[in-house]
Amino acid sequence: MGAGKTTIGEEAAERIGRPFVDLDREIEARADDSIPVIFESWGEPAFREIEEEAALEALSSRERKVIALGGGALGSEHTRRLLRERATTVQVEIDPDEAWRRAGGSDRPLARDEDAFRRLYDERLSTYEEAADAVARDSDDVVLAAGGVHVHVGSLERLGELLPGDGAAALVADAHVAGIHGADAQLALGRRLASTHTVPRGEEAKTAEVCERLWQELRLDRRGVLVAVGGGTTGDVAGFVAATYLRGVAWAAVPTTLVAQVDAAIGGKTAIDLPQGKNLVGAFHWPVRTVIDPSLLETLPAAERRAGMAEVVKTGLLAGERVWELPDAELVRRCALVKTAVCLRDPHDRGERGVLNLGHTFAHALEAAAGYEDVTHGQAVALGLRAALRLSVDHLGLDAAVAEEADAVLSPQPVRVDLDRAWAALGRDKKVEGGRVKLVLLEAPGKPVHGVELPDKDVRRALASLIRT
Repeated sequence: MGAGKTTIGEEAAERIGRPFVDLDREIEARADDSIPVIFESWGEPAFREIEEEAALEALSSRERKVIALGGGALGSEHTRRLLRERATTVQVEIDPDEAWRRAGGSDRPLARDEDAFRRLYDERLSTYEEAADAVARDSDDVVLAAGGVHVHVGSLERLGELLPGDGAAALVADAHVAGIHGADAQLALGRRLASTHTVPRGEEAKTAEVCERLWQELRLDRRGVLVAVGGGTTGDVAGFVAATYLRGVAWAAVPTTLVAQVDAAIGGKTAIDLPQGKNLVGAFHWPVRTVIDPSLLETLPAAERRAGMAEVVKTGLLAGERVWELPDAELVRRCALVKTAVCLRDPHDRGERGVLNLGHTFAHALEAAAGYEDVTHGQAVALGLRAALRLSVDHLGLDAAVAEEADAVLSPQPVRVDLDRAWAALGRDKKVEGGRVKLVLLEAPGKPVHGVELPDKDVRRALASLIRT
């Protein structure tokens, strides 16, 4: 009581695009009376019966919702079972002194005596902690929890306890990352660690040959979990292997690069490349947990940090926030929060999630034209943003100063690739519909527009401006 579940739940529901259910309101609607009257006239046992019925109905719905449960709802074993099976359960933490300050003296039936209130708090706390998948203070925490995203300095050493379930774990990393973080990850997984596997660095990991080798090496059963430690490419291939092995096993992402922590490890997109284009074979397979430890960025080479800043700037432009100016831990958390909310609103990329491709149509074309060599993803995204923002200035009226600032932050240099090959790859982008390229552009910071069609000559000219001869 007094934790703010209703306020936080309403905010979180709006941010992730789901209906909100307040269980207390549902109870009052069923009884056609207020909760104090139900307690006084019907008695607490009758109230708990109505509460359980309302909770079971809300949790059994096929529609995904955000549900604020009353403080005593977890007293029902049936409710706790459905929470385990069907929900992500978030405990809203509050100090008992603050809870009493908010709830004491109100018409709440169980908040009229301070000593009894505090005893109730102590009695219920262990039940809350056992049921909770995550702990929250505000709606930001709830949004991240809904996406299975945990952002906290030092979380790598807690990997074992943060990983849901009790099945065996297979660890996947490239040799470089394994040399830096592999021992810590193995130690954190403890007895759950069943096997370790290596993949090549970079886009070389995202091939059918690497997938086939992993499929043959794995010995997990359906309760097992694949743990990908590394950058975005490691997550892409490990996630795709998890999506297809035994028709789908769970996987967890432990991103170690800036680009993966702010973007690639979040949202459940997994894929491998074909010579004709990037990410043309893949699956939506959301990680059961994305464990983000910003302190891992301390070992990141400067070049990889610069590459990750392209995704940071993209996220800031989409959100209308100068996130690139924040300290690392805040920067990572804010970017992760923005992407998690967008992906929860559109988990299968059928609408709004398309805005996350700002600059990426051009970027993927450049990467494919380079044969996924010599041009890094971050470098390509920085150039892709340059093209998209310049087109936004010309066609949507974006303030030119926005494009100039993004360019100044990233300072991308044109790359040497074949223009015709890049143009052909752009024509095979996932966002092409009916032979027409669909671009994401920007009217203003925080106001992206997706599905924009422009004349081919303008798009090709923008692509050509990114290529040096």
